[in-house]
Amino acid sequence: MKLLSFVRDGQEALGILTEQGVVDIGRIGSKLDMMDAIAGGKDTLAELKRLIADTDPDTLSEACLEPSALEWGPCVPRPNKIICVGLNYRKHAEETNAPIPEYPILFNKFNNTLTGHLRTIAIPKATSRLDYEAELAVVIGRTAKDVPREEALQHVFGYACVNDLSARDLQMRTNQWLLGKSCDGFCPLGPYLVTADEAGNPNELAIKAIVNGEVRQSSNTSDMVFGVDEIVSYISQHMTLVPGDVILTGTPEGVVLGLPPERQVYLQHGDEVTIEIEKLGALTNRFVKE
Repeated sequence: MKLLSFVRDGQEALGILTEQGVVDIGRIGSKLDMMDAIAGGKDTLAELKRLIADTDPDTLSEACLEPSALEWGPCVPRPNKIICVGLNYRKHAEETNAPIPEYPILFNKFNNTLTGHLRTIAIPKATSRLDYEAELAVVIGRTAKDVPREEALQHVFGYACVNDLSARDLQMRTNQWLLGKSCDGFCPLGPYLVTADEAGNPNELAIKAIVNGEVRQSSNTSDMVFGVDEIVSYISQHMTLVPGDVILTGTPEGVVLGLPPERQVYLQHGDEVTIEIEKLGALTNRFVKE
């Protein structure tokens, strides 16, 4: 199932992508939002499927919206935590002359970074080196504490595309990366939250970043140093993961930072970036001067 958040009459709303279009769940009798759906897990997904199946066809048609007409929100609008994993692709570590990590490198973003598909993102005046990072986002569906690796994926609700935007000059200003990762709008997430059963094996998904029509990153999650199961298990050994938590799993090679200095052209006013992941859709944003 592909779920999404959008804005209806100024309020957050839940939609489900179907062959007919995006079903506005609120128009067929449900008061659930995205965070409710995540917390409810399989039972809530079954309830939503039944609701769509049992709704009169004419009523369902009236509740369907064209994706192109939506004001998209981040597919997880209010996570408790946004946890990021650095240098988690072998070739990305190599292109930046960094050692392959022995343990997952963890840092975080905050909710101010969240934005949705097709939203315009302002390039902060404080940076001249804004870089894209195509990443797989993992969304927790069941509370996880001290979870063994072989059980970790059972705690995942679903997956999404995310762009871990990074202001490299701010990121490298000190040995703490937070500043360069947490400016407003630096975590576009979506367009959909694809349930784990539909996404399949998260450690074998093609992933791309496309800038102004040019493919800059093209890889597969199989190049991750630590797979999704390892990451979820590792984090859960140190902090409790709760439904709706979002984990960004690292980026493959092809970022601007990894290019020779003479070829480094960072994101500029008017640029358009698309993050595309197999089975998860394509997330697009345009950039403008602040």
